[in-house]
Amino acid sequence: MGFAILEPRGHEPVPGTTKYFDDPNRPQEAAGEVHLKCDTSGGVPIILVPQPSDDPNDPLNWPLWKRDLITFILCLAAILATALGAILASNTLVLSAWYTAKLQNVAGLTGYYLLGAGCAAIFFVPSGRIWGKRHLFLLGILIVILSSVWGGAAGNFNHSKDPELSYLQSEPQKNHYRSLIAARVFQGVGTAPFESLLNAAVGDMYCVHQRGIRMAFTNLAVFGGAFFTPVVVGKITHTIGWQWSFYLVAIFSAVVFPAVFLFCPETAYRRDAKYNTDGIMNQEKDVLSPELNGTATATTTTTTKEAEAQSEAAADGVPARRTGFVLFPKTSAMQPIGDANTPRKTFVESMSLFDGRKTHERYWVLFLRPFPLILNPAFIWSCLIQGTMIGWTIFIGVIVAVIFIGPPFFWGEERTGFTYVAPFLGAVLGFIISGLLADPTARMLTRRNNGIYEPEFRLVLVLPMLITAGIGLYGFGITSDRLLSGAYSYLVPLTFFALEVGGMVIGTVASSLYIVDAYRDLTVEGFTLMIIFKNVFSCVLTFYAYDWVIGGGFQKVFMIVASLQMGICVLTIPLWIFGKRIRAFYARNDLLALTGLR
Repeated sequence: MGFAILEPRGHEPVPGTTKYFDDPNRPQEAAGEVHLKCDTSGGVPIILVPQPSDDPNDPLNWPLWKRDLITFILCLAAILATALGAILASNTLVLSAWYTAKLQNVAGLTGYYLLGAGCAAIFFVPSGRIWGKRHLFLLGILIVILSSVWGGAAGNFNHSKDPELSYLQSEPQKNHYRSLIAARVFQGVGTAPFESLLNAAVGDMYCVHQRGIRMAFTNLAVFGGAFFTPVVVGKITHTIGWQWSFYLVAIFSAVVFPAVFLFCPETAYRRDAKYNTDGIMNQEKDVLSPELNGTATATTTTTTKEAEAQSEAAADGVPARRTGFVLFPKTSAMQPIGDANTPRKTFVESMSLFDGRKTHERYWVLFLRPFPLILNPAFIWSCLIQGTMIGWTIFIGVIVAVIFIGPPFFWGEERTGFTYVAPFLGAVLGFIISGLLADPTARMLTRRNNGIYEPEFRLVLVLPMLITAGIGLYGFGITSDRLLSGAYSYLVPLTFFALEVGGMVIGTVASSLYIVDAYRDLTVEGFTLMIIFKNVFSCVLTFYAYDWVIGGGFQKVFMIVASLQMGICVLTIPLWIFGKRIRAFYARNDLLALTGLR
């Protein structure tokens, strides 16, 4: 293997490694395998990975416009849900005065939101694996609506008290502050389905060569769109009160809910294992040839029990019966495996919240499945590359509000909110860079690799991440330390903040794409692990960020932060070299099977 990617010593097929091009000028590739479905829209036919089935209800067979519409609608819902994370950023002093609370306690309100999102993901993901993602997206929006109304109501109380005791928190303030904390936790719960399942839904609907730009867009929605929130919230607070920032999220989420219900069908699909060509790289001819009549080989990524059930369903050949709209699962039956004879679902059937189990696994088994993955270096890398950058971003977001609301600037919440235009533009920059580089670089490296695609090709995105994040973190630390003395304009550290956010988005796209392509059968568990790490890490930072910076100074703290992040980025080099061997090792030594969770 070229590009310094080491081959496994046994040269066995490795999950994630796939044939990419079907070019008749390259006889060593898939030119003669006419049974493989290809994307012929470009100059060179691209083999679809995974292979779509013949079932018209397979999400991979949906028209591209339909899949993109679903992605767009889910991203709108995700933007509203994740907006709640940064919704208090420009209101730090307002809430501190409103509740007579310390600044670090107000910053901690974001920590409670992150805590709720991280804890809820652990419980939602098993349900997503068993029943699909649709019901969880809808449930998440409902929780966002109710908890946002709750958050606004937590600020409505009689605010008058004895002026001589203005420095003490009154009993109504204490009770409503506790109520706001609880609302923040549930707001995080409502966000969890979008953080943990949206990228996995992209893996459900798109083949490998189509995922890059879409996953850049979903990560912009989940991690970048929230940065525009403080800009709007500052104006809302100044005009009609901070409570309305919550009320408006509830209103807009209520508008998006019908769109998700009507136009976002279930993306999770139970297909015959023979179509998972990204798990059986060198055996497409054997697995997909007509002589096998739909039986899968032992090299698939499914369990033996699952494979037996799939073979039985494939041999049955009976078209699925019409079920109508299903609100709650009536049986524990598996979703039938469809074929060319399966009738296309009606619009009413597509709105069902449940269409059968996707796996035989029990809930508690799936609940525990993310945790053994911490023993796989690839998942450790993904947690670090994504989680730390998101943590530093939240860290800086807390600090920026304190800098400009306090002396010597004394900006109000409206003007402070406008400072978050910079990180929003940085998020857009990260989206553009990752969108332009993700798929083209993978295709270029695949061509030079004789048409063989390796998931490690996604790691190239870490290079622009290292550049933008490094400049952003070091620059923000140096310039913000001298900002208060007037050595720099306020625009300078904000520019570096924008670069840091751009690096965060690029790193998030890189880690998400790598996990989806290299460990597709563990995508949901992998994202759950990343969310747990990211939210716990960020939660701790929100509680201690203010004291840490005040005690150590901007420059010293951010020199440590930036150097640590550069070290994490360098870990990509050994993953590039040994990533394929790691995939092969854990394909032979299945962590979930070894721990009794598969």
